[in-house]
Amino acid sequence: MITTISNDDFNKLVRFIHSQYGIDLSQKRQLVTSRLSSLLTQKGYTGFGPFVADLLRRQDPGDMELVLNRLTTNYTFFMREQEHFDFFMGTIMPELVKKHQRDKVLAIWSAGCSSGEEPYNISINIKEFLGSQANQWDTRVLATDISQKALASAKRGVYELPDTIPPAWKKKYFQPVPGGKQYMVAPIIRDNVIFQTFNLMDPIKFRLKFDVIFCRNVMIYFDQPTKDALMRRFYDALAPGGYFMISHSENLSKNSPFTTVAPSTFQKK
Repeated sequence: MITTISNDDFNKLVRFIHSQYGIDLSQKRQLVTSRLSSLLTQKGYTGFGPFVADLLRRQDPGDMELVLNRLTTNYTFFMREQEHFDFFMGTIMPELVKKHQRDKVLAIWSAGCSSGEEPYNISINIKEFLGSQANQWDTRVLATDISQKALASAKRGVYELPDTIPPAWKKKYFQPVPGGKQYMVAPIIRDNVIFQTFNLMDPIKFRLKFDVIFCRNVMIYFDQPTKDALMRRFYDALAPGGYFMISHSENLSKNSPFTTVAPSTFQKK
């Protein structure tokens, strides 16, 4: 097992991943060596030197995908940080329905959607709020992630559901997979989510300004300057009055242009 990496190779790898993906690994040397050592062995490398040299020279998307999947944790679940969804249903959705009564188009983005539970959860909440009027609205949720592996899992939409899922939801929005404990997201919800590969370090140039952006448990991997720059891009991507939600374990800097309206929930005034 390869357990050591030279200072030079570590710094090269850290700089490259930070410049391309915004992820700050400068204080994660042990994590880098422990999580990548088996990958090196699988690929036939005897040390980090040749591996880092090849990775930076080739910049092969498949290899980078493997590295990023090892170094970040794609962990999420339905009903995560329920307070956000309570605010979404109690405050945001009533505002949006009133605002978009004419065009009947909602623009909501799940940035860093991982394995898909968050955008499906958002979509279910929208359907629940609109009820019988849902088919009159364009409520499609944009869900992006940098990981092709995570997006492939999200598109399949097959999960073991937690006990926190309301029984009525399980009946309406999920279909049991034969021979196991898993459930598949029903087409009415799965077809309401648009999955797309997107690197949050890239310029945000989507067609519509967003009413709501969820970006939860994503910026924990970024250093402060990267967070500040991304926050500004999110701010610019929101429509006036739009909402921005981050995880309860995250914070925005003091010079944030957003107004705080609820725990970990901000608004573009």
